[in-house]
Amino acid sequence: MSLQTCWRCLARASSQSYPTRRPPQKPWTLYPASTAAFTTSASLSALPPKKKAKTPMTEKNIKGSKKTFIKKNKKSQRVDRSKKPAIGERRALRKRIVLSNTNALEVQGLKDITAQSIADQDLRGQVLGIPGLVVDQLRAVEAFKAAQGWPLFRRPAMLMRKDTLDLATEIENISLGIRDKTIRRVFVGERGSGKTVMLLQAMTIAFLKGWVVINIPEAQDLILGHTEYGPLPSTTPTLYTQRTYTASLLNAMSRANPILESFQLSQPPAQNEIPIPVPPNISLSRLALLGAQDPEIAWPIFELLYRELTLPDRPPLLLCMDGLAHAMRNTQYISHTYQPIHAHQFTLIKWFLDHLSGASPLPNAGLVLASTSESNSPVVPSLKLALSQLEGNSAVQKDPFARYDERVLGVFEKGGVEVQRMGGLSKEEARGLMEYWALSGVVRQRVDEGFVGEKWSLSGGGNDPAHLNSPGRSRVPFTEYQQTVKKAKSIVKQRIQKSRSGQQRQSEATGPPRSKRVGSDPSGERFALRF
Repeated sequence: MSLQTCWRCLARASSQSYPTRRPPQKPWTLYPASTAAFTTSASLSALPPKKKAKTPMTEKNIKGSKKTFIKKNKKSQRVDRSKKPAIGERRALRKRIVLSNTNALEVQGLKDITAQSIADQDLRGQVLGIPGLVVDQLRAVEAFKAAQGWPLFRRPAMLMRKDTLDLATEIENISLGIRDKTIRRVFVGERGSGKTVMLLQAMTIAFLKGWVVINIPEAQDLILGHTEYGPLPSTTPTLYTQRTYTASLLNAMSRANPILESFQLSQPPAQNEIPIPVPPNISLSRLALLGAQDPEIAWPIFELLYRELTLPDRPPLLLCMDGLAHAMRNTQYISHTYQPIHAHQFTLIKWFLDHLSGASPLPNAGLVLASTSESNSPVVPSLKLALSQLEGNSAVQKDPFARYDERVLGVFEKGGVEVQRMGGLSKEEARGLMEYWALSGVVRQRVDEGFVGEKWSLSGGGNDPAHLNSPGRSRVPFTEYQQTVKKAKSIVKQRIQKSRSGQQRQSEATGPPRSKRVGSDPSGERFALRF
């Protein structure tokens, strides 16, 4: 029965006509022509498919929740929007010299150093102020260093130590004509012993006496490859000039030596010596400014100026150089054959070393001072050997496995170069310096004999083991110092042995007290610490 009903329903459905939207199509017309089996023209002419919009990627979590992942773009390149320093600004900030501190206490009754009392032996151990005019001159020749502690005080001052008074006496004798010999000296010593300060004090005294000072503040600046250089024509072997540095040196000489205004050019230069016309009767200060304004003629002007300074009736000269070891090795400059240029091939360094060695004497006498550096010094075996032998250390001999520079050894072979080792301060000098610190507000403790003795003893008592037995120094002899230390060690050793023997006898009699037992040795036996 049910089967008949189903067939009846089917028959009824097939007999009824329903409206359709389109007429029936044949099977081979159901697909468009774009998918024909033997042609691709329709597919090539079709428009490219549209890109789908970027939607966040979703991932179904284990619990059924959805996580959203947003695709991040690549990090954009960081742009430095800070203001870059100007050319030379960082160098000027690094070399900036501060000579006054308004927050420091003003030392009442501080006397200035004068040309009349410079060699007074009663000034030993006192601190004297540097006059303002001399401070400007010292700043012009770059005598001050950034690491010398000048910003701690109200104004620049210097300690009159024994070495300073001896140097002042020598300058006084040369100024009075008592001594007409050029003094050539090299200061050596440990770091912080006062080598550069001695150069500053020598320049201060020379300015007060009316000398002409020519200072090369750092020999390192001449060999690092930071300045222009070029070959000097008609020189064998080839010499090289540094025009820009020579121009700056002439500028410093003109600003630091006002005495050059009182001297005029004695005779005009040769026809081909200077490429520009030089006015007759021009002052030497104005002549130095001509070379400072035009680096192309700086070296010829420097030679002409120095020739004028060595004429009779001219003031004595003081030549200074700091960092002598840098002037005794190869530089960072390269010759036309791609070989490193030695420092002695540069005209300024050669000019100074000729005066240091005595090859070029000073007709009007003067001083040629150089200083080594322990904080910034290259290893130069030739210089170390030469200075050790000149100092009197005969134990230093040539190392057969080391390479020595004959040009460096030749500077000191002629003799006449003095080597002065800078040591510590005496107790009297240390007290004068501490009192000045206390008056300036740097030291807050009371400066008395006990305080000075304590600090002076803790610092080694002014002893320099390399130069303790030098004549004229109020130092404790090194042999006596060794004996004192040895005796103190023996006393301490005897006391320790006596204490240990007493402990051992007591432990044998009664045993160590329980309160003093602090452990056991590896063998299991108890030990005690008793003092």
